[in-house]
Amino acid sequence: MNFKNGCLLVAFLLCINFCYAQTGITFLRGTVLTQNNQPADAATAILLHLPDSTVATSALVDEKGAFQFNNIKPGSYTILATMLGYKRTYTQSFYIAAGKPVSLAPLKLAATNTQLKDVAITARKAFVEVKPGKTIINPSASIIADGQSALDILRQSPGVRVDNNDAISVSGRQQALVLIDGKPTNLTGTDLVALLKSTQGSNIDKMELITGGSPKYDAAAGGIVNIVLKKGKNIGTNGTITLGAGYGRYYKSNSGISFNNRTKSYNIFGNYNFAANKSYKNFNTDRGIDYNGLQSNYNTAYRSVSETFSHNFRLGTDFFIGEGQTIGLLVAGNINNAKFNKANTLSIFNNNVKDSTVYANSNLKRDINTFTYNLNYNGKVDETGGVISASLTHTRNSRASNEYINNTFYNAAGAAYRNPLLLQNLSPTKVGIWSAILDYTKPLGKTAKLDAGAKYSYTKTDNNLIFGPLVNNVYTIDTTFSNHFIYTEKIAAGYVNYNARFGKTNISAGIRGEYTNSRGDSYREQSPNNQHITARNYFNLFPTVQIEYHHDDKNDYVLNFNRGITRPAYDKLNPFLSFIDLYSYQAGNAYLRPVYANSISLTHTYNQEISTRLYATFANGAAFPFYQQNDATKVIINTDVNLGRTQTLGVAFSAPIKFTSWWNSSYDIDASYQRYIADPKYGDFNQSVGDVLINTTQSFKLGSKLAAELSGYYETPTVYGINNFKAVYYANAGVSLPVLNKMGKLSLTLLDIFKTRRDRAYTNYQNLNRNTVDWREYRILSVNFSYRFGKTSVKGAVRHKTGNEDEQRRIGGN
Repeated sequence: MNFKNGCLLVAFLLCINFCYAQTGITFLRGTVLTQNNQPADAATAILLHLPDSTVATSALVDEKGAFQFNNIKPGSYTILATMLGYKRTYTQSFYIAAGKPVSLAPLKLAATNTQLKDVAITARKAFVEVKPGKTIINPSASIIADGQSALDILRQSPGVRVDNNDAISVSGRQQALVLIDGKPTNLTGTDLVALLKSTQGSNIDKMELITGGSPKYDAAAGGIVNIVLKKGKNIGTNGTITLGAGYGRYYKSNSGISFNNRTKSYNIFGNYNFAANKSYKNFNTDRGIDYNGLQSNYNTAYRSVSETFSHNFRLGTDFFIGEGQTIGLLVAGNINNAKFNKANTLSIFNNNVKDSTVYANSNLKRDINTFTYNLNYNGKVDETGGVISASLTHTRNSRASNEYINNTFYNAAGAAYRNPLLLQNLSPTKVGIWSAILDYTKPLGKTAKLDAGAKYSYTKTDNNLIFGPLVNNVYTIDTTFSNHFIYTEKIAAGYVNYNARFGKTNISAGIRGEYTNSRGDSYREQSPNNQHITARNYFNLFPTVQIEYHHDDKNDYVLNFNRGITRPAYDKLNPFLSFIDLYSYQAGNAYLRPVYANSISLTHTYNQEISTRLYATFANGAAFPFYQQNDATKVIINTDVNLGRTQTLGVAFSAPIKFTSWWNSSYDIDASYQRYIADPKYGDFNQSVGDVLINTTQSFKLGSKLAAELSGYYETPTVYGINNFKAVYYANAGVSLPVLNKMGKLSLTLLDIFKTRRDRAYTNYQNLNRNTVDWREYRILSVNFSYRFGKTSVKGAVRHKTGNEDEQRRIGGN
């Protein structure tokens, strides 16, 4: 589908529904909100006849807090709104005349007495909230998180693991799908990290960690992380200005502004953030090689100092063109410019005697630009509450990486034994993604609804790798490492989902089908006829079932099952070598297959506070980094392979504890048992290991204004593929003070107080004996200031989904 046809489709749907909306059908519409003016999306609205209070009809409240009754007979009525954990709320009596629509003021639900007492004491949400099928992280409820980036907040979230390559997993499920406001980031690897680092916690309303899944989303086996940015509530203009500065070994700074302007006819919203950071990374590798009686050690000390400047922006508008009709436009971008000063020292020992040293110094310049354009429509199609939505999205990503490496060689006495080797390493990449989605929701009676939809996406990546030495003052091309890789992928998907409430039980069941057609073409530089082609076609079904049971006012249960898929990042499918150093290389794998996972979980929530979740995930074709070492040449090649099967059984526990009126705490524990069963061609690698992640936050109210927070993180030793990781632990602290009539906030934070945070791993598998230590600039002292201006209750922008979440996640980085 080209852009022109997509626009015509959206315009056609818009015209049909706009005309239909003008026919004057009688209906009764309202909204249910919590006491914090948030949509009460789990509430039920009941229309009662007066004066006998008999039930006329009822409706489930949607995700925006809205409900609608249709074909109501003339008479006197009142509406009852109910939701677990909140007091029942009635409207004042009103009269419906024949043929006249009625709109009501929002119904406000007040929390039960116990919750009201907690609110009076804390005056804020909990940092972690557990909901059916998902966990919600509220950065504004944490002094420490509010001043950090989105990536750092994820590191602190329960059940989330961010490894030393910044890959995100949720409850042991690899490669989580990351959304922003329900829209795709279209990024993975280096590009996704750049975006998450430039997204400040002060601009985030909440993070949703979705483990249950839904057929409406892409069938992501790794779970979903949805980052919801802050918006306003009602008519008017508001915004937030943020400023921050920090220092570890080097400087850090960030600034930003967000705004929202809403009228009865349109809404304009946007934000801009700028970050400038200088940081370091130390990565040490010790590799032992036993070959023909000679014990060799290749010890590498890598040091990198980087300066990064990032610009992150979003600008959009919603036009309210008719009764229940909205059309929206969105433009988003991330511009990231980085410079790396890299120094790599390789010390070679034979039988514990130093043989030689190789120094590799380089300067790398990397520019990443990502732009997303979205056109969307949402509108009611009939008097029964049916809703149709359409979205067309185009994402362009470009990445240029230029590196020049100077290798020098010295013997044990410190004398040069060969001429320097100068290398050029260039890797320009372009990615284009088009996606179109169509969703339809149809209420079925009073307590059920049917969702159905379709999606089509087209992705093309064009990656050049140009590598070679300097010969006679001219850089030449080494065809072993240089290649041109073009990858195209088409995915057509459709889904249907049924949701119904039966007394105390709510059942949601659906299925999603996805057909994938892909082709990869690799050409060696200067050898256009030497082509490597990999083509695939496959179709899969992904069922999802969720059963929610409300036992009583204190006990709720949720049972969930879903099947998902994780497709490889695009750059990992390129079958050629890329240079790391003279004895280390990275290789793509054209035959890397998707990972399929079946997940099941049972969650019990007590008093809407204490949550216990039992879960299990079984993955086939699990992909992990795999190292192949040639003992004779001492060269090691790292590539991702489908290592085999993984089985994960776990329990997650979350509970708040209130010690005093000024001291609150929360504890989140995720304990799992993981079993790896490797394909026989990768040798004997069948092992089991436990993994425990513990997050705790202690919050203190010091007087009438000052607040303080102390958080701690601990992860036990664990295994990831063939790599064994040692324990990780660190502590953070922060204090905050409201200023300027509580419209501003000033906070001071210290991360990694005791400078203990580092990733340590070892591998002892087949002929590979390797130890690594990854130590980065984690201890940072920072001060942050935020100021809210304008009205504090401007109704926010409609959060449209663009539909190419999974494609964006798979854009890789070097």
